[in-house]
Amino acid sequence: MPDPRRLAIVGYGKMGRLIEQLAPEYGFAVALKLDEFNNAQFEGLTAENFQAIDVAIDFSIPAAVARNAEGIAALGVNLVIGTTGWQEHLGAVQAAVARHSIGLVWSPNYSVGVNVFLRLVAEAARLLAAQPEYGAWAWEIHHVTKKDAPSGTLLKLVEEMRRAGFTRAIDTGSNRAGAHPGAHEIGFDSSADTITLRHTARSREGFARGALKAAQWVIGKKGFHEFGEVLFG
Repeated sequence: MPDPRRLAIVGYGKMGRLIEQLAPEYGFAVALKLDEFNNAQFEGLTAENFQAIDVAIDFSIPAAVARNAEGIAALGVNLVIGTTGWQEHLGAVQAAVARHSIGLVWSPNYSVGVNVFLRLVAEAARLLAAQPEYGAWAWEIHHVTKKDAPSGTLLKLVEEMRRAGFTRAIDTGSNRAGAHPGAHEIGFDSSADTITLRHTARSREGFARGALKAAQWVIGKKGFHEFGEVLFG
């Protein structure tokens, strides 16, 4: 039996702990855990810490993503970013990936079901783009501690609708309440009928499993990739 791959977890909150729990199923041993106690000023991003690390998964906070990515890329370690709400730094992260010639996977949502949902929404938007009687909405709800609103997933859904050719207004809304793991809804409405597409997460487990799939896939690869490439080629 081959030795497990060595995994670093950057951001050891609820998602980090879940990834640690599931990692052995995906052939990983967690060899490094960084959090606010040992990486508050990025002091944990050292060659010594990352020696023999095969891949890292970042589920930290939006403000830390760009610096984490730059530091890890400089160490030559491939990376999966699961943190959301940092898209304004996307260009800087892409530049770091190219400069240090590593592989990176990013997604606003690592649920397999959500990534299928993205494709269904895009196809519906494409089919209705030329039907002016249909208006559209996009809505989501998450737990009260989620930091970004609207969610990265909702923004990605709207982006995919636009890319599919739906140029009319898309009314967008977000709610934060309780412990809800997440639901996203896209709707198209006319005077004749309504089409509603909805994805509801039951737990965080799907996100953790998707991130671990991405970590398996990105080992040995270079370039900036989205999770859709992992799932669909």
